[in-house]
Amino acid sequence: MTTEAKPGSRERLLEAAARLTYRDGVGIGVDALCKAARVSKRSMYQLFESKDELLAASLEEGAAAFVAGLLPGTDDDRTPRERILYVFDQLESQANAPDFLGCRYLTAQIELKDNNHPASRVAHQIKGNLTSFFRAEAERGGAGDPDLLARQLILVFDGASARVGIKADTPAGLIAPTVATLLEAAGMR
Repeated sequence: MTTEAKPGSRERLLEAAARLTYRDGVGIGVDALCKAARVSKRSMYQLFESKDELLAASLEEGAAAFVAGLLPGTDDDRTPRERILYVFDQLESQANAPDFLGCRYLTAQIELKDNNHPASRVAHQIKGNLTSFFRAEAERGGAGDPDLLARQLILVFDGASARVGIKADTPAGLIAPTVATLLEAAGMR
């Protein structure tokens, strides 16, 4: 007989922070977080120095899933161009979900406005890693200016994510042609 371990207070707080901040924003109160996690404030502060640290840990905890949901595997045999397009196909697929509210890492940075906030630093690192992926693929694919192309691609990623997240647009027929145009102009193969 196997028994499934129940998530502990830390895991419940991380999950509640991820869910509530994505849905309601980083301004969510400690009381609401603790209530959703079924954890006392005292326990929360024993586990995390502050709400800011909880938010940062929650973003960091979700980073692996974010990457796995977007990037092709390292053993993938696609061309650099196809690997970049894969990321945007994944974004479009995620954006079609009814509960899609945009990129949680971009949203956190926008809402916090403070680059020194612990959660903002985590979000900045995660987005920086995505930009680095674009740059590495652009370089492998022979782009004339890999740095510029990476910056353009993250701009498209964030812009598409934000516009779809606020329900101002739909991704169908918009993201892939835009990215393909950038890749072509950069000389990507």
